[in-house]
Amino acid sequence: MSRSRSAASAKLTESAPVFAALGDATRLSLVARLCVEGPLSIVRLSDGAGVTRQAVTKHLDALAEAGLVRDSRHGRERIWELEPRRLERARRCLDQSLESVRRGRREQSLSQRAIVRARSGHCWPVSARPRPLPATSSHLRPSTPHAIPHPIETADPESRSRRSESESSPHQTDPV
Repeated sequence: MSRSRSAASAKLTESAPVFAALGDATRLSLVARLCVEGPLSIVRLSDGAGVTRQAVTKHLDALAEAGLVRDSRHGRERIWELEPRRLERARRCLDQSLESVRRGRREQSLSQRAIVRARSGHCWPVSARPRPLPATSSHLRPSTPHAIPHPIETADPESRSRRSESESSPHQTDPV
């Protein structure tokens, strides 16, 4: 594995607990409130959370374990605040992952377009692109006096008339 891939893998592994912690709707809403409202006590965070204070405390402990929030004591209250650096590192990791996905899709798209162009005969530059062959068999006959004659064309006139008869009715059988 290359160094850049192992570094990216390490960053992704480091950010996994953050994404796991944010995977719960209650924890995600707590983080959103801390982002908007700033540091809050458990009492304030519990208001409108739809769960008990004890449940909010457990969710905040899970967020703290992931490094997303930290608490401080002010008298009897615990005030919780967001840890923006940890969230920012996780966002950068996600941005890098998305960029590599986009880059891979662009490269895949370019290679797929090249394959399609090659299959359709459009893989040469316009100046070097060969002319397509006509749909009829006239391309077998020389079109200019300087062209190399086709062996059938140089045959005797009698063989030419037999060939033209067989070309005009390919399903006829020769009388025996």
